[in-house]
Amino acid sequence: MIGLGTLAVAAGARERDPELHIPLPPRSVSPHLYVDPNGAAAVAVRALEQAGRPGEATIVRRIADQPASVWFTDGAPGHVERARRLVAAAAAARRTPVLTLYNIPYRDCSGHSAGGAPDAAAYRSWVNGLAGALRGHRAIVVLEPDAVAQAVRGCLSEERAAERYGLLRHAVAALRLAAPGVRVYVDAGNPTWIAAARIGPALRSAGVGTAAGFALNVANFETTADNIAYGNAVSRSLGGKHFVVDTSRNGNGPAQRGAGDRHWCNPAGRRLGPAPTLRTGHPLVDAYLWVKRPGESDGACGPGQPPAGHWFPAYAVALAK
Repeated sequence: MIGLGTLAVAAGARERDPELHIPLPPRSVSPHLYVDPNGAAAVAVRALEQAGRPGEATIVRRIADQPASVWFTDGAPGHVERARRLVAAAAAARRTPVLTLYNIPYRDCSGHSAGGAPDAAAYRSWVNGLAGALRGHRAIVVLEPDAVAQAVRGCLSEERAAERYGLLRHAVAALRLAAPGVRVYVDAGNPTWIAAARIGPALRSAGVGTAAGFALNVANFETTADNIAYGNAVSRSLGGKHFVVDTSRNGNGPAQRGAGDRHWCNPAGRRLGPAPTLRTGHPLVDAYLWVKRPGESDGACGPGQPPAGHWFPAYAVALAK
């Protein structure tokens, strides 16, 4: 198997799906990732420039000029058309967009990002709509951050965990059937959360066998090296599956853990990590991605901190300085 960074060598090469015995989509995505001109960082840069604050605008531009994932987190009217516009704009620019789907029922187990689709039927309909919007285009999709790891962790009942695995399998299949040019990576948490020996079987239950692979470190801070070591171990349990790593905020590694320390939620002293790329130099690592959009809050975990997913100006500047 080959990484996304070797596209020129392997033009037209195809893998075979080990479970369905049919070819997987070719790894022919554009080697260039799409920069969303409407992302929160880009909007912030324009606002700072208009306010006559060029110094801050220059700092935040270090975030705005990099390709980051576009998140789809609810069924609000217009989400399908938003996805359709995104992939069409990326195609016109000859770039590959990255999307994160984050709407699984019982999302985040009542944490700061709680929510999600109201039930299984609503989720299947939501995924089907997005899959249709991606039809005919190429993209990378990170599927449901934390969903598998939380099911393993046990914050769901046995019945709800089984339902979750079924919904993830449905999502992988729907995206593959409707949009064969899309490469799906099922989220697998991070190196400090679930042991590789436990997350591997759970990923199989979630349909990773028919996906492009799995994703690591979404919205977390573990070092790139630790993620690669962990990802290689998980991959061995999955017959050599490839993976992607979220490097958006891991430039200084994780914050020190301690009693009462919210080391996962807007921790101070963090930095931007390696820039997004499809050329990683590691045979199993398809990409370094900025899945968590730097500068957007992890949650209202302290005084003056905005809700999860909202722009956090002070944190954005601290990350990029």
